Amino acid sequence: MSHHHRIRTELKTWLEQYQQYQPNDFEMVYDHWIQQSLMNVDPQVKKAFFSKLDAWFFHTHAFLQGTSYQYEARERILTVGRIFSNQIEKIEDMETELTVEQLTYIAEQQMARGRLYSFAQGGLTGAGGWLFLGMDYPLMMLMNLRAIQLIGLTFGHEMNHPYEMMISLKVFHAATLPKRLKAGAWNELIEEVKKKEHPFIFAGEDQLTDEGWMEQPVKQCFKSLFILMFRKKLVQGLPFISIAIGAYSNYHLTKQVTEFAMKFYQYRHLMNKEGAS
Repeated sequence: MSHHHRIRTELKTWLEQYQQYQPNDFEMVYDHWIQQSLMNVDPQVKKAFFSKLDAWFFHTHAFLQGTSYQYEARERILTVGRIFSNQIEKIEDMETELTVEQLTYIAEQQMARGRLYSFAQGGLTGAGGWLFLGMDYPLMMLMNLRAIQLIGLTFGHEMNHPYEMMISLKVFHAATLPKRLKAGAWNELIEEVKKKEHPFIFAGEDQLTDEGWMEQPVKQCFKSLFILMFRKKLVQGLPFISIAIGAYSNYHLTKQVTEFAMKFYQYRHLMNKEGAS
């Protein structure tokens, strides 16, 4: 069985877990509760809230693109790519010059690094004071966005193009949705890529966050509560339970986000290759 087919089979199996997913009673009650809670909010307030949230993600994306850290990461990706092919000069060459297995290997390195950073940052949140707790959510979003950008770059997509920016933000949104909503978001993403009309302009729906996405921030609030609850339980002067909660939950979120991003960019790569041939 070739690597190409193995990746295709893995993708199929991975997708099926979301397509065949049946929400349990608790999730249905929870859905209903979130919908009811949000129905009571003034539509104008709700609209303003989600557009502010979207704007924050757009600015965060742009900010990340401008950092020297991002430039170094791009160069590092190109350097690893050149080990496999000396034809690689720019990011776009990654897609044309390398096989899906080679790209997956490089992207897995980015994923591992991203998970490690999240684990460390989550541990600090568990150990630190109010400042760390307050910074946890924006930092987590920043780190996960960056992880997606690096996977996208690995697969040969230049992240500072408006089209690729929107796609990476949509991938982030889909990856952080609850399991029962992922299949729908995945299908929308694939449709978007299939009907791409212009290489730089995104023609689809440009709204990111919505009611369905609110589960992530709610989970975040519960995590913060648990961290606070166990703050006083010290072992050798350290709140080990709080550290473990912070580290594990942040690691778990990044694992979920990077896995989704990897599968999406793999699928897109195979789709483009088949389209070209």
